[in-house]
Amino acid sequence: MANVIQRSSGGTVLVDQLPALIGVVVGAAASYAAQSMTESRRWRRQREERWDEKRFETYGRYGNVLKAQLRIAQRIGAAHGFSDVADPLEPAEGLPLLAEAESRRAAEWESVLLVGDAATIAAARRWHESVWTIELLVREGHAEIEAWSTAHRVASAARDDFYAHARRDLGIAGDPPPSGEWPRPWRAELSD
Repeated sequence: MANVIQRSSGGTVLVDQLPALIGVVVGAAASYAAQSMTESRRWRRQREERWDEKRFETYGRYGNVLKAQLRIAQRIGAAHGFSDVADPLEPAEGLPLLAEAESRRAAEWESVLLVGDAATIAAARRWHESVWTIELLVREGHAEIEAWSTAHRVASAARDDFYAHARRDLGIAGDPPPSGEWPRPWRAELSD
């Protein structure tokens, strides 16, 4: 009978400790869930930061190679007599450089397609197509001043649009600074 009383009192002890045991289990589960959610948020935030960094680098590289391509086309244009551009580059020397610059641009384009959002990709496409128009003018070897100036205004607006979309995609507040005017106002002032 003493054995039965011990078991009975041992059962009573277990029942008395059951709320504390349930509390420990619930606390451990809640702690695990909170830690898992925190780690998940941290992982997502770090992944977003990595992709933001990749997009920043990609957009920057793309802008730089396209600007270099445009600069070569402008220098060839200077050799054709467009006085708004300095540092002329003869077509025989410049056209191979222009083809090489287009190859670099096309390679960077693939990265833009991979990491860019739809609006930024569309803006990048408009920009490089406007640069192609300027290239076409220098490849043809002659163009009227108005066509040259219009092509540059279109390219400048497309560039501004690309940077506005890229900044929005990267979460950078505000608009990019305004671009310069084409043709340059100081050229007209010198002519007066």
